[in-house]
Amino acid sequence: MIYYVANPIYDSVFKFLMEDERIAKTVLAALLKKEVVSVEMRRHEHPNITRDNISMFRIDFAARVREEDGSVRLILIELQKTWLDTETLRFRRYLAAQYNAEENMIKEGEGKGYAVPMVAVYLLGHRVGDIDKAVVYVNHKALDYDGKEVENGMDDPFINSLTHDSILVQIPLLHGKINNRLDKVLSVFDQSQRDKKNQQMLCLEGDKYKDDSDMMYIVHRLGLATMSANIRQEMNDEDEYYSAIEARDTQVMKLNKIISEQANQVNEQATQINEQATQINEQATQINEQATQINEQATQINEQATQINEQATQINEQATQIKSMAQGMLENGMPLEMVAKMMNRTPEEVRALLGK
Repeated sequence: MIYYVANPIYDSVFKFLMEDERIAKTVLAALLKKEVVSVEMRRHEHPNITRDNISMFRIDFAARVREEDGSVRLILIELQKTWLDTETLRFRRYLAAQYNAEENMIKEGEGKGYAVPMVAVYLLGHRVGDIDKAVVYVNHKALDYDGKEVENGMDDPFINSLTHDSILVQIPLLHGKINNRLDKVLSVFDQSQRDKKNQQMLCLEGDKYKDDSDMMYIVHRLGLATMSANIRQEMNDEDEYYSAIEARDTQVMKLNKIISEQANQVNEQATQINEQATQINEQATQINEQATQINEQATQINEQATQINEQATQINEQATQIKSMAQGMLENGMPLEMVAKMMNRTPEEVRALLGK
């Protein structure tokens, strides 16, 4: 037999479901893997900091659970549900409020007391990283310097007042397989069982639960939710809300794509400009090297010209000395032919030297 029931992924249905004490005990006992002797839903007054009452839903429970040794202890269960990728800072703020709440303290004598042990349960409509398990238990442990676990005294209120365990449930990884008690309880959240024409409804196979009175009670409670006009209206409101969120996210994705494409174009242009600048720098380097070579050649030419000028000066000085000597010898009465012979020149060359 197929039961058509309200989808507890909706906040309004989830709240209607968990307000029932028997169902709260069934769900929490499966999550904690302990017998829940009694449970009380707390009507907390902590404000929703993000003013987002649909995307994140919170319920506080005070539960008495039976431990393995038969003792019963009080624990605080902070159950937070979200179907959107949510910043962890929101969860941290809420947990901080619970840590600071006076109602979560147990007084022992004047000015003494300790906090009620707390377990944080997160029902997530999205996956967390690469974790491939539908349910993950994050339990704190105490280790000594060598990494060995410390067991004695770990039930001291001082320890439990400052740390808490967590349970993560990834709804997208619930795929109809029932291997244990928790799988059966969480199967009513399995979104693969949504009605194809109406996502507000689940199609549950009654044969899975017919021998389990607690589960049949849950199924009937979800069936009752479909008969409530207020719940149906709230589900419609949530659908409208999520449609607006999806439209916004789609627009954001489009804008991010445009920005990314423009950024790529800018980066490509910057790369081209850098390449052109590199080419210009290389050409400038070549020009500078050529200019250096030209300057070196000019320096060499100037040095050669200087040497030639020095040699010409020396020749002119020698010619002047020779002319003075020839003129002096002629003035002293020496014949031209003898002067020419002494200078190893012809008479005509001597006359030319003297300008005659």
